[in-house]
Amino acid sequence: MGEKPMALHSCSLDREQMQKLENSCESSGWESYSVAFADFAYRGPKVNVVAYRSGKVVVQGKGTEEFVKYVLEPEIIGECHVGYEELQHPDWFQEHGGMDESGKGDLFGPLVSACVIAGGEIVKKWRVAGVRDCKSVGQDGKIFELDRLIRTSEGAVVEVFSLSMKKYNELYGGFGENLNRLLAWYHSKSLANALQRKKVSRALLDQFSRQPLVQSYFPGNEVTIEMRPRAEEDIVVAAASIVARAEFLRAMERLSTAAGEKLLRGAGAAVQEQARSIVRRLGAGCFGEFAKLHFSTAQRALFS
Repeated sequence: MGEKPMALHSCSLDREQMQKLENSCESSGWESYSVAFADFAYRGPKVNVVAYRSGKVVVQGKGTEEFVKYVLEPEIIGECHVGYEELQHPDWFQEHGGMDESGKGDLFGPLVSACVIAGGEIVKKWRVAGVRDCKSVGQDGKIFELDRLIRTSEGAVVEVFSLSMKKYNELYGGFGENLNRLLAWYHSKSLANALQRKKVSRALLDQFSRQPLVQSYFPGNEVTIEMRPRAEEDIVVAAASIVARAEFLRAMERLSTAAGEKLLRGAGAAVQEQARSIVRRLGAGCFGEFAKLHFSTAQRALFS
């Protein structure tokens, strides 16, 4: 059986491109309809196009791939990518490791590192299914759906490394109170565990430090580790970002149950207020079971 056509696609457009897209849909006689927070939305043959005020455009339906390949990319964006990935990014489809993390910027909940090893037909299947950087997926339900797909794909290797909040807080000081060094150690653990199950010569992760911190844990020729900005464009790295996010979300559910209230994500004003409330209700001694104590938000909650 051939590869199923793409049924969902999202991208970001500037104002000029958004106007071109609206004109194209209008001139094609498509039906306009209303969507919350959208500048415009149209129904076409086997495809819906929704352009949000943020600049994000979502194309959905059986005609998605045809519309993206023959209208959106060549006429609106001026660059063709869909259908040309193997020519433009052959490294995406060669078997390799991808790493990413979740929870690094959240006061509550663990730091999670995930490593995924995959290539070839698996990557093609994930691309069609909509595997992409978890930050662009949005809904938790979709994160869990893609996580299940990735974990159950025959031939793919998935490893996750995370520790309890208590252990995390203990280790932070041992890494010179340097979060990047601690993160590098986490990545080294998930990668090493994945390599025990399947050997690959190359692994990729997002650039989070100028120093080769993860590489220092692999001094031999076992694997070449590359770091670069926006590494999540690589589908295997994107898969790791989804797995890490799903694991973080599951951990947050467990911690919320233990805390007696739904823990908020991030580290903003609402999170700081919740942190103060938890300290008052459960006591300062229990706070480290839920929060990363090195955050300034945590220190203000404990000592304000």
